[in-house]
Amino acid sequence: QVRLVESGGGSVQSGGSLRLSCAASGYTYSTGSMAWFRQASRNEREGVAAIASDGSTSYADSVKGRFTISQDSPKNTLNLQMNSLKPEDTAMYYCAATRSRLSWWSRLLANMYNDWGQGTQVTVSS
Repeated sequence: QVRLVESGGGSVQSGGSLRLSCAASGYTYSTGSMAWFRQASRNEREGVAAIASDGSTSYADSVKGRFTISQDSPKNTLNLQMNSLKPEDTAMYYCAATRSRLSWWSRLLANMYNDWGQGTQVTVSS
């Protein structure tokens, strides 16, 4: 059974940085993909960044150049470094995983992922 636990959320001012982490148990990086999604109030869940088992990454246009996704395979941890944060980045951030091999165009689609964490809140004030 896959278990994903996010941490690192908090409140920062615009322009600040946060680093999110997702501890994964029952999951291996040998195949499949992991990703970060976010959901603001009344909005749909949005794909932010994804990383495949071969290390290739995908980013939403809104975060390119500001966010970096990475994985620490020995520790089974997924990270999201978020720099130059903006108020519009405010949301609940979720870690997700799938054992399926995804095409690059589908890695930021929520319905492609089977396992989800409980989320960690990120609030950016202006």
